[in-house]
Amino acid sequence: MIRVLLVEDDTRLASALADVLESHGFAVTSVSTGAAALSADTADLVLLDLGLPDMDGLEVLSGLRARYDMRDAGIIVLTARGQTVDRIQGLRAGADDYLPKPVSIAELTARIEAVARRMTRSRPTTLRAGVLELDLGASEARVSGTALSLTVKEFELLAALMEDHGRTVHRDRLLLRVWRTVYPSTARSLEVHISALRSKLAALADDDMVLIETVRGVGYRLMATPCTAG
Repeated sequence: MIRVLLVEDDTRLASALADVLESHGFAVTSVSTGAAALSADTADLVLLDLGLPDMDGLEVLSGLRARYDMRDAGIIVLTARGQTVDRIQGLRAGADDYLPKPVSIAELTARIEAVARRMTRSRPTTLRAGVLELDLGASEARVSGTALSLTVKEFELLAALMEDHGRTVHRDRLLLRVWRTVYPSTARSLEVHISALRSKLAALADDDMVLIETVRGVGYRLMATPCTAG
């Protein structure tokens, strides 16, 4: 069953859309603010209104795309902003489709089905960086073939760093992807998890084979060097 996150501040419209989508077999979660959308549970597909009361919908769109667990979600913008420039901005910000209101239910469900089909295309299920390997489907991590025991957040954090192996990942991006927030109070939790990851990696990897470097004032960078055959 496809999980749909409906982000719409018009409660009557949201209720009507949710009823119709559920009758078509979708599992729908409705929220009315950008903050609630960014902290919502993982969804397969997002229907996003841009005119939200607390923040611009394009910010929400970018924030959802930054989340590790939502990077592959289908996102359809459903909004009153129907000008060509608005469509271009939405698509460039990461939307898979853009529908101006009002839209017929038949067209909306057809667009959802089309995006869902594109989502089923082959995606990488394994991340590799030097001696590190993450099986995203099984949520398993290995260092040179040896299992690495990680908590859920440690796994997500390591995956986020591995995806940008060799490049600096901003702290706010990591917080949003793993903790679904950028509140300053969460920064300490990020530091604690980075420290735990370093300790666990050091226990299995040789010196300098795997490093999580701190880029002061910016974020973190994963450097992983492959083993050299002897």
